[in-house]
Amino acid sequence: MPSTGPLTFRAFQELIRERYSATDAARGTPGTFMWLIEEVGELATSLHECGPGQSPTPEQRHNLEEEFADVLAWLTTLATINGVDLERALSKYTEKGRVEGVKH
Repeated sequence: MPSTGPLTFRAFQELIRERYSATDAARGTPGTFMWLIEEVGELATSLHECGPGQSPTPEQRHNLEEEFADVLAWLTTLATINGVDLERALSKYTEKGRVEGVKH
């Protein structure tokens, strides 16, 4: 999928579907969820290695970007194999009155 501008959630979800649908469907929800959790763990480690209140080194920044991308990709895969349109689901944050306030 050639880049023609900003990547939307819909375009990213379609890219995941096109590239990996057969493998993802065979793995199923439980296996995909386990991969997602593994990637969340790797992201947690990466965040911890940066240290609180410190600026990450270029290598740490690169690793953070990689891990955030992996988490997003596996979450997108999980949504896709479960028939969730992420762009539509995320509209709850853009429609006035649906999500208000913050969690503490």
